[in-house]
Amino acid sequence: MDLEQLFKIEPYSMASLEKASFLKDELTRLTGYHYENCKEYKNIIDAFPDGKKNFCEVTEVPYLPVRLFKLLDLYSVEKSNVIKTLTSSGTTSQVVSKINIDKETSLLQTKALVNIVTSYIGGKRYPMILVDAPNVIQDRTQFSARGAGLMGLINFGRNHFYLLDENMEIKLKELEDFLEKHNDQPILLFGFTFMVWQYLYLACREKNIHLKLNNGILIHSGGWKKLQEISVTNEVYKQKMNEQFGIDKVINFYGMVEQVGSIFMECEEGYLHAPNFADVIIRDPHTLEVLEQGLQGIVQVISVLPKSYPGHSLLTEDLGTVYGEDNCKCGRKGKYFHIHGRLPSAELRGCSDTHAYNRGE
Repeated sequence: MDLEQLFKIEPYSMASLEKASFLKDELTRLTGYHYENCKEYKNIIDAFPDGKKNFCEVTEVPYLPVRLFKLLDLYSVEKSNVIKTLTSSGTTSQVVSKINIDKETSLLQTKALVNIVTSYIGGKRYPMILVDAPNVIQDRTQFSARGAGLMGLINFGRNHFYLLDENMEIKLKELEDFLEKHNDQPILLFGFTFMVWQYLYLACREKNIHLKLNNGILIHSGGWKKLQEISVTNEVYKQKMNEQFGIDKVINFYGMVEQVGSIFMECEEGYLHAPNFADVIIRDPHTLEVLEQGLQGIVQVISVLPKSYPGHSLLTEDLGTVYGEDNCKCGRKGKYFHIHGRLPSAELRGCSDTHAYNRGE
């Protein structure tokens, strides 16, 4: 099965053995391609003890730490073929990751997103509220993580309304006009997890504004660290969105700018799911050995989408647990898992810093 065929079937339809075989073949091909076309990647692979480029198992495919994209400008195509550069989020004191995207990779990312998102919300395009300001996507050749997220999800809505002005304040009058225009229609909302909480929920709660968003669908993504610090769990988050706005469908997803397109969306049972063309592997932070299901460790993400840069197998700085495969109560096949947060001190010292790590749930 090639990628074009894959995008024509349901994104969670491949059973474990079929999926493992498909991923192994695609990842072997991609590893060889990037080895031949990216000098830095070749040097890294050659530095491995065996320098393998053919694999018996997906878990044998070499991985790059995501932090490497902060240090090297990696690409496997002619630089002139790069149509946009994505950058990770970061403070002014941090170096950001740079991800080089060509037309082919961009198209694959779009098809993957459509395959995944429409399986959750259907193919109809709803009036859409973007919980952000429009200036985040002014330059269409340079996107931050926020901008990339907005541009990826914007295609699933219509009559788009940017909720915030440049000062991150709600445009209340325009919002009222938007809701009046689309009265009694389902509304699609997208924003980053903390921004939705801070600039939509809290702002409306403080002003005692209860918007009528019944049958609304909220898709959100991003780190939970700030919310966890104030004891806002995923369950509480959903409850408050329903209480304040009447939104009855809140969907979280896990993704990263280093592998745009291969997002892991949350099912009705509260688990994140790996689609046909991507997967997760959990590794022990001390030994980097693959862990069994039910144990917490560092998340490795794999995807068959990255063609313009060697991002098909990445070791993140996140902690997660895989709970099962092909047997989630929601009916979707593939691995299902939770993300627990960042590896302790990851931003300061990197993945080698495991002093505060606890393998338990």
